Formats: sequence, structure tokens, C-alpha cells
Amino acid sequence: MHTIVIGHRGASGYRPEHTRSAFDLAFALGADAVEPDVVATRDGVLVVRHENEISGTTDVASRPDFVGRRTRKLIDGVVLTGWFTEDFTWAELATLRAKERMPKTRQPNASFDGEHPILRLRDLLDLVDDAAETSSRALGLVAEIKHATYFASIGLPLDELFAAEVAAAGWNTDRLTVESFELGVLGQLRERGIRGTRIFLLEDTGQPHDERARHGDGARHYSDYLTEAGLAELADQVDGVSVHKSRILDPARPAGDTGFTSLVAEAHAAGLQAYCWTLRPENRFLAPSYQRGARKSDWGNWQQEFSTIFASGIDGVFADHPDLAVHVRAARAS
Repeated sequence: MHTIVIGHRGASGYRPEHTRSAFDLAFALGADAVEPDVVATRDGVLVVRHENEISGTTDVASRPDFVGRRTRKLIDGVVLTGWFTEDFTWAELATLRAKERMPKTRQPNASFDGEHPILRLRDLLDLVDDAAETSSRALGLVAEIKHATYFASIGLPLDELFAAEVAAAGWNTDRLTVESFELGVLGQLRERGIRGTRIFLLEDTGQPHDERARHGDGARHYSDYLTEAGLAELADQVDGVSVHKSRILDPARPAGDTGFTSLVAEAHAAGLQAYCWTLRPENRFLAPSYQRGARKSDWGNWQQEFSTIFASGIDGVFADHPDLAVHVRAARAS
């Protein structure tokens, strides 16, 4: 089978995430698709940022004109203090510049701080179209809808805004994949006629935020969806599931072509695609058996970990360094 490689927020291992440079580089390095996180501004413009709290990925905290926008909010059960996209118009956000989210781990990336503005979703759709015109590969987009229940509660329904955006851009096609940690918004997008693949993201622990909003402590846990019955139920609602790579790697089994769990096979048996996140080469992110050396920022035995994940039969992987995943895929095919 052919596992697709998705540039996680672009080639975020080499450039500050969600920047034009990161997305362009992801395709240049062989990614089949790129993945943006989608949030909204106060005036309903969809922008690509890891979170709606943007102090860690932009220079907003250094801007004297925005010091008064710093605030405290409850987002999906977590209290956060900072600056939030929904408190800015697009015109205001357009004046900010991106910075590296993990400067201690990826110091070279921080050298690009301040070079790139924030992108709107419409900018990224145009970028993918431009890249596709000069590529022999079919290039796609995997959009993660962030905090849909929260945004709906403040009058910014992301399903409505997203559906309108992709329709206007001519992107309501099979090239589009939509994913979310909230199952409800994926159903809403289906009802709005979005044709692309729908992928349900599942955390290792906890409960979907839309479920908690409706049912409180009685909400189903993410793990409930990964049982045989849960996967069968999901097959009637979505096209696939996406999990953290720790659910694919089996620490009780040897590394290599046998060191994976049965989750991918179970998803396939239910008629679902299976994706995982996030492939990264640094020791900090590798499973313990694949780490090498003492420093967390050093690269460990990423080749073996990535190869084990590919051996599971996974349909798609999210990678910060797309070229590394493409390399492992090619090595396994040779």
C-alpha cells in the first residue's frame, strides 16, 4: 500500500510552522499534502495557527499596541492566558510575524523568526494550487478544525465559515481532508456538503470537547471509540481515525516489522482509514527504545521508529520533516 506523507503544519521541522516557507518547503521535500490548524478572527476570517492563543507562535507579546489584548480564557476546559485570534480582526493579525514554537529544540528554526506573516486559509489554498501546477504529484490539504464548540459559543461557527471558504476557492473536492478532535463538527461539515475525507482525531486520554459540553462527565472517552464496537460505529460517520503514534508502536514487541499494535488492522477491518501523528526525529519525541544519546534535541534512531510505523500498514503519517518520512517510505519500497 502507499502511505501518504503529510507535512505537519508544513515542514515545521525546518521552518516556523504554518508559514509560507514551511508549506512551500514541505511540497519541495516530497509531501503529498500539508496540514494546517484552522481558527478564526473576530471578523470571521479563517487563519492557520496551531492554537487560537498565539503568544507562542507570533510576536504579539512584543507589540505595545496590543498589550491590552492580553487576557485569560477557558478554552476546552483549560484556563489559558495570552492573546487570542478571536480578539483581533484579520487586518490586525496581518501585522504580526511568526516565530518558532519550540526554539530550544529547534534553534535553527528560530533564525527565521520575524520573517513571515500569518496566513489565511484562503492564502494556503492558493499556495497548494500553485504548487500542484508545477508538480507531477496530486497535492492535497488536511485541515484540522480547532476548538469548534468554543468558537460556536462565541458566534463564530467554524463549520459554516470553513464550508463557505472552500466552496469559494473551488476546494470542495477529493483533494480535501478535514479532521478534528470533535466528531460533531465533522458531521456538520458533511451536512453542509463538504465532499472531502473526514478523519476523527483521538487523544490518548480524555473526552471530546463537544461531548463534554453536552454530557459533562458522562461523555464518552476517546478510548471508547477505539474498541471494536466503537470503530464500527465510527465507520458510519467518518472515513478514518487519526491517533498519536504511541497507539501504533507496541513497546512490548521488538522494533521493526513486528513492533506495532493491531490498531491499524482493526481500523481497516471496520472499513476505516488510519493515520498517526507526529513523526519527529528528535529524542524528545521518539519512543524510549528509539532514543540515542543524552540530549533531547539530538536526533535518535528515527529511521527505525518511522519504519515500524510504516510497517503497520498505516494510510497516512504526519511528519514535521516530510523528507525523512518520504525517505523511509522509499527505502521500504525498494
